[in-house]
Amino acid sequence: MAADFEGSISATKKNWTRLIPILGGIGVFTVIYCSPPWPDAVDHMGKTLSLSWQGKGAIGILLFACVWWIFEAVPIGVTGLAIGIIQALFMIRPAKEAFNDFMDPAVVFVIGCMVVGSVFTKTGISKRFIYKMMRIAGQETTTIYLGIFALIAILAHFMSYTVVAATMYPVLVVIYNLYGDCNQTSKFGRGLFMGMAYACGIGGIVTLLGSAHIIVGIRFLNEIAGVDTPFALYTYYMAPVAWLMIFSLWLLFVIFLEPEKFYIPGLRDQVHIWNRSMGPITRKEIVSLVIILFTIASMGLQGIVPYLPMIDKSAIILLATVMFFVFNVLNIADIELIPWNTILSLSGSMSLGYCLWKTGASAWIATNAAPLFQSEHWLVFVLGVGFFVMLAINFLMNVAVIACFLPVALLMSKQLGIAPDVVMYVTLVAGSMPFLIVNSAASNSIAYDSKQFTSRQFLKFGCVASFVLMLVLAIACLVIWPSMGMVTIT
Repeated sequence: MAADFEGSISATKKNWTRLIPILGGIGVFTVIYCSPPWPDAVDHMGKTLSLSWQGKGAIGILLFACVWWIFEAVPIGVTGLAIGIIQALFMIRPAKEAFNDFMDPAVVFVIGCMVVGSVFTKTGISKRFIYKMMRIAGQETTTIYLGIFALIAILAHFMSYTVVAATMYPVLVVIYNLYGDCNQTSKFGRGLFMGMAYACGIGGIVTLLGSAHIIVGIRFLNEIAGVDTPFALYTYYMAPVAWLMIFSLWLLFVIFLEPEKFYIPGLRDQVHIWNRSMGPITRKEIVSLVIILFTIASMGLQGIVPYLPMIDKSAIILLATVMFFVFNVLNIADIELIPWNTILSLSGSMSLGYCLWKTGASAWIATNAAPLFQSEHWLVFVLGVGFFVMLAINFLMNVAVIACFLPVALLMSKQLGIAPDVVMYVTLVAGSMPFLIVNSAASNSIAYDSKQFTSRQFLKFGCVASFVLMLVLAIACLVIWPSMGMVTIT
């Protein structure tokens, strides 16, 4: 009886824990939607911009979604659906527009990326690559740091960093078992697993396949600023920044988390055993590699080969998805493994981003905020954007942050005379690096399961890593990107 009573009390508390943010989000939207008209925004030229009642409603939906996403009272995909429903119910936008965004080409492209990532995992291509790279890394612990970080970053170029972390975690556990007692913490253990979490996010910025928020950012840059970003051009600008960040973090780990041992005996033999257990390369692996390389080449050549630029990237990657089924690499069960909760959340974020932009809410916010940076150096605004995004993604999904905040930042950059490209690139870099909170990304949570570090240790080291990130972004904006041809001032 006592156990039943305690269980009833616990269930009641849990229901209230869910109910408070649910009602809180609804209440925030209702107050904003029903509030009197808000004051006009005035730009630096004295031009006024009114906020329509639809724009006011869009801001209400934004705050409603933030409350539901932060507290996760309902699945994040359900919040995504609610965003479209509210737009239609309160006539903030027509239902056809609000729900069409749920299958925006950016969303379709992300589905294709997830399919490609599942192919890497299912066929064993990722494991084969891991074992080959680890043989190169050797047995010295500082070299293992660099080798593991580089390996993770390369995998994250082509796979979701959640999948990369899940794939690498058991490998790192075996490496640490060879290093010492797996039940004991050490500097090497902290560096190995925290480095895994960081490297996943860093590597994911280099190609369009690495993370959903990248294609979302590129989509809004094209829609709002009219700037197209080919696959190859994007990678051209992002690769130096990502690898500078990887090398910088490696130095940090070597300095602050220097391994207690110089090398790990038996590691090379273990890797050799793993590699032999894979056997010869299979037909499915060969077919998958051909399809993936053809897909990447097609997107990479879009700025060079005639006709290719007219084909949407989503169509190219969906063609790859179809080919995986044609050649029996995947089956219907694999489609059911796609995280549709994440897809619905992404869809809702896209719909919300378009809602803020199309109703004029983004322009109104940008016009009010732009004067704060009018007399500052352009780098202050750009790094300020990056810093805000870097903090926000520790509490909200990076896709949601990019979809909602990037339109505002792009409109502000236009008023400040800053090239929209540099704002987007900084935003996407910062949006991939939740270095502060262990549950802010799946890769962080997977690393935390190792029990090699506490949440406080993760936060402390994350503050240092975030400072390094801001420094790398400043170098990129002032030196790297301009030397590569990027225009920063319009």
